[in-house]
Amino acid sequence: MISIILPIRNEELYIEKCLNTILTQNFPLNKVEVLIADGMSTDNTRSIVRDYSLEHPILEIYIIDNHHKIVSSGMNKALRQAKGDIIIRVDGHCLIAPDYITNCVNHLQNEEVDGVGGPMKSIGETALAETIAIGMSSPFGVGNSTFRTTTGITKLVDTVPFPAYTRKIIEKVGLYDEELVRNQDDEYNFRIREQGGKILLAEDVKSTYFSRGSLGDIWKQYYQYGFWKVRVLQKHPRQMSLRQFAPPVFVMTLLISAILAIFPTTRLFSLFIPILYLITNIGASIITSMKKGWKHLPLLPIVFAILHLSYGSGFLIGLIKFVNRWGDKKGKVPDFDFNSVRSNNAK
Repeated sequence: MISIILPIRNEELYIEKCLNTILTQNFPLNKVEVLIADGMSTDNTRSIVRDYSLEHPILEIYIIDNHHKIVSSGMNKALRQAKGDIIIRVDGHCLIAPDYITNCVNHLQNEEVDGVGGPMKSIGETALAETIAIGMSSPFGVGNSTFRTTTGITKLVDTVPFPAYTRKIIEKVGLYDEELVRNQDDEYNFRIREQGGKILLAEDVKSTYFSRGSLGDIWKQYYQYGFWKVRVLQKHPRQMSLRQFAPPVFVMTLLISAILAIFPTTRLFSLFIPILYLITNIGASIITSMKKGWKHLPLLPIVFAILHLSYGSGFLIGLIKFVNRWGDKKGKVPDFDFNSVRSNNAK
């Protein structure tokens, strides 16, 4: 039995596309249930899901109210009601390949791993969104994030997108931290590895992700990544990699440069870091545009700068916000209980 969990909110533009990729899986659909943890959507998401369920009764779909409106609380509500031997988390903003379930099951059954995911291809539906997707898939944009920048490789990793887990490892590790608005998957996968579990990035487990469509949206997304990464650092210092410290260090050097610019004796020196970054950014943008298309060159430096500045700013603000939380290693992980009664607001 497979439980697919979709923690979503206001996904009217993408939810039907996502459900179509579940409906067309080459895995027996009578062994699949779909649990949609809806964060009280204010658009037409719920009506679309209900209509879809009526049109495709072969797919068992349930809607679960997620009043806290964040991914971690939605995952927890759905996990308490999931019947699956294998649980797969899917984003409402993504499409999974037709053999996604089959390949996840094969890896979990035939290899000594507890979770599996695969490379994620980011795409955009507009010219700007396409450029944003390219920036999010570039080593200069996001560092050595394996699932974003690497294809054709199967290996053990720290984390994966849209993971499939065995029920056994979920019962062992427990529920998600409901404090975390972002980075909940990174934190959860670290807890799995801390318990001796293994996470596999499998080249045949493929998904496509629709990137954000505006510069403001991408700023907000990566600001939150940086902000909530501080809580992950406080809980699990060993979860952090060097690339995740680069943006906050960069933003700090810019702040120091701004201070140095105030004084005439250090004004010239203050330009060193900004000019060095500008040259590096433009160089990376040119190299990336040579591969992906010159039409992206005008906006790509801006996208790169937003990725770096938003994440770094969020991280620094998080250090201030959570300055008194260094002793809190638990966060808000609820007690584990798989025995809740399923709600009846299904189909």
